[in-house]
Amino acid sequence: MREILPVLKDWYAAGEPFGLATVVAVSRSAPRDPGAAMAVGPDDEVVGSVSGGCVEGAVFELAREVLASGEARPATFGYSDEDAFAVGLTCGGEITVLVRPVTPALDPSFGAVAASVAAGEPVTVATVVDGPARHGATLAVWPERTSGTLGTGGLDAAVAADARGELALGATGVRHYGPLGQRRQDAVSVFLHSFAPPPRMLVFGAIDYAAAVARIGGFLGYRVTVCDARPVFATPRRFPAGVEVVVEWPHRYLREADTDGRTVICVLTHDPKFDVPLLEVALRRPAAYIGAMGSRRTHDERRNRLVEAGLTEDELSRLRSPVGLDLGARTPEEVAVSVAAEIVALRWGGSGVPLTATTGAVHPSSPHTR
Repeated sequence: MREILPVLKDWYAAGEPFGLATVVAVSRSAPRDPGAAMAVGPDDEVVGSVSGGCVEGAVFELAREVLASGEARPATFGYSDEDAFAVGLTCGGEITVLVRPVTPALDPSFGAVAASVAAGEPVTVATVVDGPARHGATLAVWPERTSGTLGTGGLDAAVAADARGELALGATGVRHYGPLGQRRQDAVSVFLHSFAPPPRMLVFGAIDYAAAVARIGGFLGYRVTVCDARPVFATPRRFPAGVEVVVEWPHRYLREADTDGRTVICVLTHDPKFDVPLLEVALRRPAAYIGAMGSRRTHDERRNRLVEAGLTEDELSRLRSPVGLDLGARTPEEVAVSVAAEIVALRWGGSGVPLTATTGAVHPSSPHTR
């Protein structure tokens, strides 16, 4: 959804109705995660994708029907051994899509939500998917306020409380409630779509490898900062547009930086006077990934210095060093792919081995959705 919001915001501001299809649930080897979206706007223009091409044609027609009727509709696409192509989703999984019409009258909060997402402000959109409530009704939930309604005050209150919890985790998925928000009933299905600010990637060491890592970090959706104490290297022109470049001693910068459980830290300085003080701080901070570049000999020497500095075995076990997966990488760009592959594998629990050597679902259920 995040990728197509600029287009949707323009349609909304111009008063152009559009049909918004959002993946609200998946099972088995589904090609896209919950939150993936496709929209059909003026002159039948299409943006986004819900399946990578498997069922887009059917969703396009459904979106046109929804625009004509003004009523939201869910649809499930799956796989059948007897008639796979008729069902549509041939990759072996199943997706449920909610298609709803969006106009300023039907969804007065949409513009504010789009503005918050663009500004990096956290917001969750709760949408009724099924049950005895108006399908497609939305409630926008910010940390300090709400806008819209799902139909009853009790349902709004229960969903808002859960939405704020999901927003703190950056989680997206379906929750179930009674018609008045009862916690132990499952009559009403509500999709909670969390738009947390993009996770941070902190790259230390303004070298050619850092430029390549910063570029692929931006591609993966991270908000990237490059930090180096040497001003001759830490210049914005050496890095992709949109990358923040900071001239500061790395350990001092990290000590004051905000990190959380989604933050990625890449230490590429390859110099103990930078690396050791920096890793002393990093390994004691919340982060999803902490990787350091260097040979195995460099790693051993650096680890000994960190032990002398008082780090525990539990703290040291968080360090991914030498950084990256074994791809045989040589160039900065290839090394960046290696690092990105390790980050993605760690995030989703991937093995890092070729898919030809594995069995089971290619797209297992995400640990970050439910």
